Amino acid sequence: MKSYLVTINPLDVFLWTFRRNQKDVVNLYNTLSPVMQIATGGNMLNFGYWDENNTDPISAQKNLCSYFADMAKLSSAQQIIDVGSGLSGPAIYWMEKFDHLSVNCVNINYSQLHLGKQPDIESINSSSTRLPFADNSVDRVLALESAQHFKPVSEFLLESKRVLNDSGFLVLAIPITMNSSSVSRLGILKFTWSSEHYSIDQIRNFVDVAGFTITEEKFIGSSVYDPLADFYIHNRTQLRKSILNQYPSYVESILFKSIKKMKKASEQKIIDYVLLKCHLK
Repeated sequence: MKSYLVTINPLDVFLWTFRRNQKDVVNLYNTLSPVMQIATGGNMLNFGYWDENNTDPISAQKNLCSYFADMAKLSSAQQIIDVGSGLSGPAIYWMEKFDHLSVNCVNINYSQLHLGKQPDIESINSSSTRLPFADNSVDRVLALESAQHFKPVSEFLLESKRVLNDSGFLVLAIPITMNSSSVSRLGILKFTWSSEHYSIDQIRNFVDVAGFTITEEKFIGSSVYDPLADFYIHNRTQLRKSILNQYPSYVESILFKSIKKMKKASEQKIIDYVLLKCHLK
């Protein structure tokens, strides 16, 4: 019988996805984030921003990090916090591009933090809702494809407001539904989209109540979900073979069904992906 390097109890995965508390999210990412690494060949755990010049996962992921950095004006920043930093892939990229930056990676997932540790980056094992920084002490708070996991996200936004200096701002990249009724139309994504299913109206309201004004808003879902799905579908044979070296076949099967549904939901404008720049009021 074939043995797998990763042993998964399907009930555990269901419970982690259904409950989605902090411990569940950590367990889920520790178990399944290697699938993303296998599929992309790198350590950035984002969906990427695809265009005619960025047609493979790593290139698209770097493109998203670059666009995000431009929106965040990292060229003029000094002290930044990357909250929910994953394996530190984006932070490493930003450090290479802007060597003047002082970068702090905050992640509640110690395993990811340890694996992504870099000598020039401060790694901090802490919650997004309890940022261990002084008031008015940083230029930027960044959450690249991570805020959908923060519970409650309203506390993260209040913490961001507390630690930002007067000229600083918050930048988010976050998957969203387009309205509250969209959740009922997610199909399998209701179970495999392992985060909160925030609508754009909810996010706007959270940001406003926390004391921020959205000064830039860009929807890029059609350049995220659709080409990512097309890449996986086109290269499924090889990707499936690589995934099956470490995971049971049902994991890849569920992933494939989810990716197809993700593309359909994007085409039907049920889901989108938004980048937000938020200044203090």
